[in-house]
Amino acid sequence: MRAVRISENFVPVSEFKAQAADWLRKLAESDAPLIVTQNGKPAGVLLSPQAFDELTEQGRFASAVGQGLADAEAERVHKHADVVKRMKARLAGKEK
Repeated sequence: MRAVRISENFVPVSEFKAQAADWLRKLAESDAPLIVTQNGKPAGVLLSPQAFDELTEQGRFASAVGQGLADAEAERVHKHADVVKRMKARLAGKEK
């Protein structure tokens, strides 16, 4: 997702409504967020589907890292050697 450019990425809601198809095309081409204003103030942000997917993936990743850190602090973790030993035992049981 590109950085927001004040001169290019803000549009009044009236202009957006009048030229929605053009703005959606520009959004897809630039992959930069579009800030829609109402009465001169930001009222909403429009993202391309690709930018939205990237943003949600980053959020899920950050959440998973946070959960992992919380598990480590709460000592809800297993030693690597113990996990390897258990996995080898499982694999050995399935090979028979």
